[in-house]
Amino acid sequence: ANDSNFAIELAALGTIYVNDAFSAAHRSHASVVGVPGLLPHAAGRLMQAELEALSKVLIHPEQPVMAIIGGAKISTKLKLLGNLVDHVDILAIGGGMANTLLYAKGVEVGTSICEPEMANEAREILTKATASSCEILLPVDVVTLTDGKLDEEPQIVSIDSVASGTRILDIGPASTDRIGSRISGCKTLLWNGPMGMFESPPFDMSTNFLARKTAEMTQTGSLISVAGGGDTLAALSHAGVETGFSYVSTAGGAFLAWLEGHCLPGVTALKP
Repeated sequence: ANDSNFAIELAALGTIYVNDAFSAAHRSHASVVGVPGLLPHAAGRLMQAELEALSKVLIHPEQPVMAIIGGAKISTKLKLLGNLVDHVDILAIGGGMANTLLYAKGVEVGTSICEPEMANEAREILTKATASSCEILLPVDVVTLTDGKLDEEPQIVSIDSVASGTRILDIGPASTDRIGSRISGCKTLLWNGPMGMFESPPFDMSTNFLARKTAEMTQTGSLISVAGGGDTLAALSHAGVETGFSYVSTAGGAFLAWLEGHCLPGVTALKP
């Protein structure tokens, strides 16, 4: 908490305050927001790099702008999706959260990760995207496995052919190619979350392909790419491209809070 007495005690230990922890910028703690009000203050180089990279994605991006968002639960990223549809031209959604959006559209998702109770909120995101002229890319095909049968051969099926006893574990090749073609036409890309269960091959194919394509375009100078989030960093490392993006954020909660459109207390405290 932002305890004023504790902030005074901390401020007495120095003469200048430098915050280089963007990862803590979303917290209203004495060490984050209290001390800079008592001392001359500045942002550190890492904080500066994070803010400049994120600004290139949402505040002053080169158009067109695309976001790739994955992960298990749409409930944890509702605000993120709601903010992104107002700022990006294309929003590709994979992982478990795509299943909830598909379910909201009346698509059978079998025993896949899904939040049926979030169907109304999912439909609101789709409606808002249409109103904002943001193209939503949902899977058109998926890789499935019969629930509980890890030793069987995965099946690639169209999104309208998912059997009730199967589980979606990755987006399919047609979906992957579709997203890849959209990446080719973009100038700025934001990535948060894997497209499938990348930790268990062969369900890493879409994430690997799209991550490598993004890195390749970035390295040729045709794309500005920013990624962040714990699972995202692990996925990029798994694909061997953790150093191939323009910027990979070290933050988790602060990264998502910024993308949700929140003013971060730790950043606000550093303003003149």
